[in-house]
Amino acid sequence: MKKFPFLLSISALLFLSCSDDDNLPMDGKPDIEELPGPEVVDTLTGFTPCQNGMAGIYPCEGYDFLGRITLDNFNASSGNDSWGWTDATTGKEYALMGLDNGTAFVDISDTENLIYLGKLPTATEPSSWRDVKVYQNHAFIVSEAEGHGMQVFDLTRLRDVTNPPATFDADVRYTGFGNAHNIVINEGTGIAYAVGTRTFNGGPHFVDIADPKNPFALGGYVGNGYTHDAQVVTYTGPDADYTGREIFIGANENSVVLVDVSDKENPTAISSIGYDKIEYTHQGWFTEDQRYFLLGDELDETNQGFNTRTLVFDFSDLDNPVLHDTYLADFSAIDHNGYVKGGEFFLANYTAGVRILDITDIAGKSIVETGFFDTFPATNNAQFDGVWSVYPYFDSGKIVVSDINSGLFVIKKSQ
Repeated sequence: MKKFPFLLSISALLFLSCSDDDNLPMDGKPDIEELPGPEVVDTLTGFTPCQNGMAGIYPCEGYDFLGRITLDNFNASSGNDSWGWTDATTGKEYALMGLDNGTAFVDISDTENLIYLGKLPTATEPSSWRDVKVYQNHAFIVSEAEGHGMQVFDLTRLRDVTNPPATFDADVRYTGFGNAHNIVINEGTGIAYAVGTRTFNGGPHFVDIADPKNPFALGGYVGNGYTHDAQVVTYTGPDADYTGREIFIGANENSVVLVDVSDKENPTAISSIGYDKIEYTHQGWFTEDQRYFLLGDELDETNQGFNTRTLVFDFSDLDNPVLHDTYLADFSAIDHNGYVKGGEFFLANYTAGVRILDITDIAGKSIVETGFFDTFPATNNAQFDGVWSVYPYFDSGKIVVSDINSGLFVIKKSQ
């Protein structure tokens, strides 16, 4: 992470992060409470199977090590978010990884020869927080860096890199907001939602990206205050009242909010829900049938003493959401970003690495860990080190893992 000369309390950060003109609450950024530990040093150079609970120095179960690129290779001090892109023309697969000083692009098609193609530098200054999503062969990148805006990068340019690593420039930079904590894209509508900005009381800032190189503002939503992260879907779930509507599900620090954002000029609150012992409502994701929503609270492990806790909400009636189940892991690591693919939940679990949970019987309140890969072998304690995010959506089965301390990992389920 960015090295601060001293650590500020969360309340002080909230005050100092807001301009006099905006006077808006910023993200509490609980991540900042601890600086990252040292980078993990290993000697792995290629495919290493998970055998007897280990892949080289990394504890594992059911997932093999394919490759890694270190922070030194990226010329960066820390890592953060990650996403992926498959080039439909060439079939190649690429990892996109956020760094303190920019965004790295890596060709992972040949896992015996990962190719660091280059970096898009941060638009203004370094920051520990960067977020990236992909739509129509373009990457959309935001950061907590002051005045950063949204960078738009045409990923097809990666086909033409002949002397890596290259230093890229953005194709477009949208400046309707400055800093943002996350960006969410509904690929079905071509709308991006920047959250945690200093616009719209920190709520979602709507941007039309149907033409990726010509983004334009569509307004925003102020009704529920600051949003830390979100998912937006064109709704196909069990509540027939909202079929075909565009639904925003926000993790809003102290509650989960549901908003109908189909009409950008008149977004409408649907409902909100809290839960017992809220500390910091952080991020969540729908099951594929859009009935259940799996949520992580980023500070409940440190402040309440829970083991890793995943809350499962039943959203079969969007007007009346209810808590369905609570899953507790066997360790105290902090949960961060989690994504659903089929009947599995891939959870970036900081010091406990990536944890894979079987959710096929989520209706029966049965969630079972079936595998993991731990990129931070030193400990599973509740601290802000290790895995920030995971991208499990490549057709090849490769999984991209971004580690704060140790860079980019590529893993895959053992055969």
